[in-house]
Amino acid sequence: MKILMITENDPAGMGIAFTKAINTYTPHSCRLITTQISYNFEFEKDLHLPDLDAQSLDEIRDLLRRADVIQFHMGADENLELGPIHIKDYIKGKMLVHHHHGHPHFRSHPDVYRKKYRHLKRKSIVSTPDLLKLLPDAIWLPNIVPLYDSFYMPRPVSENGYVRIGQSATRKDLKNTAELIEAVQELQKDPAPPELKLDVIENTEHTECLRQKNLCHIIFDHMQGYYGVSSLESLSQGKPVIAGLDNWNIKQIKKFTGTDRLPWIITRTKAELKVALNQLRHEPDLRNQLGAYSRKFMEEHWSEQRILERLLDFYESLV
Repeated sequence: MKILMITENDPAGMGIAFTKAINTYTPHSCRLITTQISYNFEFEKDLHLPDLDAQSLDEIRDLLRRADVIQFHMGADENLELGPIHIKDYIKGKMLVHHHHGHPHFRSHPDVYRKKYRHLKRKSIVSTPDLLKLLPDAIWLPNIVPLYDSFYMPRPVSENGYVRIGQSATRKDLKNTAELIEAVQELQKDPAPPELKLDVIENTEHTECLRQKNLCHIIFDHMQGYYGVSSLESLSQGKPVIAGLDNWNIKQIKKFTGTDRLPWIITRTKAELKVALNQLRHEPDLRNQLGAYSRKFMEEHWSEQRILERLLDFYESLV
């Protein structure tokens, strides 16, 4: 099966992550076309339209002709133009799929997408369980991280009298960063060791972001009810990860993984966040135990192969 993924910007690097995983772990082939960069995270690229010459455009035409599946990300569709190439000229006889990652327009106007896909009789994918509430006809395909890439592997963390808390937030206004800062500042008023430090990582190349997060003792995702790719990255790195998962997301994750023990430390308010941070601050053995389970959970329940099985079963259902 030949799969072609098309998106404007690569959402959290998931386009290239799925592309590489499909090519590594399955007999199928996958390519990724991107047209722009929204955040300068320097995710690896495959065919990035602004960088292409005439010969590469011919390669895109050939990929469009030969593709069995065209998977659009982030609200893209066949009306997206690839320079002089009109995707809609190549869609006849293809399986067309729409993969959503929580773009603000999608969250604000889900009815537009629901009606569109029902009219076109197309299948869709969402990247986190909360999005199923907006697009009930979709399937949830968990985001993927390369567990055995060196940037995602656990590393020893310095224990020099301080505890470092990290957050990587693309949009601080949407990720409870203000509450995190307030919680840490209030806890810092307690002079008892160990000292608390906070790193809010933003506008940073992705590999450098991963390196900095791996220097932290604790990672905070957000308290929006779901989890982000940041959670998965840090669980893979063997970190205690705090997030405000709601009951819906917890139920869906347990159903997918088949385990009742999830690795996230659940906090839904600033008060709960302070309690969790203070406990983790003073209990290094607990941090180590939770971090070890984070890594074990990802290896046993969130592997690339397991997620790809779900994706390939979905493709087979389209035939």
